[in-house]
Amino acid sequence: MKASAEELRPLFLFEHLNDEQLAWLSAEGTVRDYAAGELICGEGDFAEFLFVLLDGEISLTKTVQDDVVQLTRSARPGVYGGATQSYLGDRIEQTYQHTLRATAPSRVFRLPGGRFAIAVREWFPMAMHLLEGLFFGMSNTRQLIDQRERLTALGTITAGLTHELNNPASAAARSSAELGERIRTARRRLAELATSGADIAALVAVQERLTEREAQIRRPMEISDAEGELSDWLEDHEVDEAWEIAPTLVTGEFGIPDAEELAASMGDGLPVAVRWLADALEISQLEADISEAVKRISGLLTSAKQYSQLDRAAYQTVDLRELLASTLTVLKHKIGPSVEIVTDYDPDLPPIPAYAAELNQVWTNLIDNALDAMGGSGTLTIRTARDGDCALVEIGDSGPGIPAEDLGRIFTPFFTTKEVGHGTGLGLDISWRIVVNRHHGDLRVQSKPGDTRFQVVLPRADPVPAG
Repeated sequence: MKASAEELRPLFLFEHLNDEQLAWLSAEGTVRDYAAGELICGEGDFAEFLFVLLDGEISLTKTVQDDVVQLTRSARPGVYGGATQSYLGDRIEQTYQHTLRATAPSRVFRLPGGRFAIAVREWFPMAMHLLEGLFFGMSNTRQLIDQRERLTALGTITAGLTHELNNPASAAARSSAELGERIRTARRRLAELATSGADIAALVAVQERLTEREAQIRRPMEISDAEGELSDWLEDHEVDEAWEIAPTLVTGEFGIPDAEELAASMGDGLPVAVRWLADALEISQLEADISEAVKRISGLLTSAKQYSQLDRAAYQTVDLRELLASTLTVLKHKIGPSVEIVTDYDPDLPPIPAYAAELNQVWTNLIDNALDAMGGSGTLTIRTARDGDCALVEIGDSGPGIPAEDLGRIFTPFFTTKEVGHGTGLGLDISWRIVVNRHHGDLRVQSKPGDTRFQVVLPRADPVPAG
């Protein structure tokens, strides 16, 4: 069945075409009747026709997270859908980007996609170039800014990790240098004691006993009193600079009873023995400091490895708590002292299948936005829970909130509420695509002054990984 030129002329899509063009459309296209509820075209199928409503009513839907979302529904003659990008030819994959369905008995004009492409190229050459430039320009711009966003995030994280590593590394270096000096001094004093004939075995036994002794929990005043009493005793026994070594000895749980035992075995060698013992205790403390610094460095590197998912499969079963913890570690440098972090992790939430490194990028974007929104002070809340058959990760902040008029555009590419130069408007778009397209999940937001929450919903089942 054909549509006459006169039937096509009133349609807003064709209102500026001349008689020859309308006649060409009439000859190239066909008309088909659709019953209420009948499928006109299906999302993902090969884009064969451009569809234009002549009479009736149609709906346009798109699948999001396995749910069918209606984008529009109209009975206005001339509304269209289907192969709307066929003019781009084989430079893109020609598939329907949406589903069209008749919601009432309808008559639809169908124009083959290839013929529609010819009409656009021949009738509107300037518009054709503009549309091509817009489509590919936006695609390339989005890709470039997407890459820049990732590189910027990587640079920020690298700088933060370097800052975090510098503190324990510097502490280890300082302690190592001081340790060497203490060891040399202790060797000289031990040699001096050996020459004087002092009972070295007894001295070492005291040192080992102090090393094994558990530290007491004492109030500052009690510690000060103990240091004063020990300093007085040492001065009475001709130990030079007693005030300097008494705090070290007290920290090592060395008291007056230990000093009297040492005096009985050391005789005239007591001053040197006490100073050697103080050196030995400091050496033990420096070793503990270095060990703690190395553990801190190892922990940071482990978190960085967990965050980047090095030497791990891209798609794997992951514990969301571990991913969130590693992200907090690499972002620690951005979390100011006036920001309180509250975590509420569901201990019974099982691991889920996911692209771990990509989810870490989502957490990075959401936490970074939350910190920016709070301006250096407030409460950052991170929560995990079950949400039916899905896992829920909620990241909230106590900032001023997102204006109501912006909530509907918050995931739109290039839209940002930040000042010019402080955001590309792609962080949330990237997060949306990772959560929705890659993981078949959902990303939503609730916001009011003092309480903004981004909720990431991820399936706990194992879907077919997105390509």
